[in-house]
Amino acid sequence: MLLEVRNLHVAYGDAPALWEAALDIGAGQIVSVVGPNGAGKSTLINAIAGILRPTHGEIRIDGAEIARIPGYRVCDHGIAIVPEGRRLFTHMTVLENLELGSYRGAARAVRDEGIEEVFSLFPILRERQNQISGSMSGGQQQMVAIGRALMARPRVLLMDEPSLGLSPAVVEDMFKIIRMINERGVAVLLVEQNINKALEIAHHAYVIEQGRIVTSGQPSTLLSNPRIREAYLGI
Repeated sequence: MLLEVRNLHVAYGDAPALWEAALDIGAGQIVSVVGPNGAGKSTLINAIAGILRPTHGEIRIDGAEIARIPGYRVCDHGIAIVPEGRRLFTHMTVLENLELGSYRGAARAVRDEGIEEVFSLFPILRERQNQISGSMSGGQQQMVAIGRALMARPRVLLMDEPSLGLSPAVVEDMFKIIRMINERGVAVLLVEQNINKALEIAHHAYVIEQGRIVTSGQPSTLLSNPRIREAYLGI
């Protein structure tokens, strides 16, 4: 298994936010985590990314324990995140934002190749590489955020609400892009409010509620279960 999470607990100060979370991501998989607002989805993905420090539990990639290492070193193990809200350096150009994604030594050595791969995925970014990123549309900024993460040459790409604030047409394109990234050999852990789309592209899915993973399985199985649809998916 490429990425394993076991018995993960996360708290904000004295307030518990995640209990006993466990999930697996195999090489080449898209795994979706779905559930209502405030359920703990972003907490889970931020803990895996090293942004939050777990109070208990294990996170392993290729068997290497990363739950206790400094957050900046998580990327060295092949994990990159596209954060909720994109969090670009909005006063910098598209190209400058992309270059910042390749600070790892291994990624920096193939920076030009990485930029070409991002431009092949998002041709409009080639045209607008010298544009200030803060002046772009929400969909184009999301492309930059994804491209910046890919510049780190991840084996696992964490995506936190990539469709947030985007128009329906752009959302369709975004999920096609996620498939394309996966087809290039990158495993994807997707946290997403658009439940139908998230389950449509996933190989496996987890449902989280009130800080706990309450069920998991094949997306088609989850979608066909009336109790799960009503109680956990809100559909």
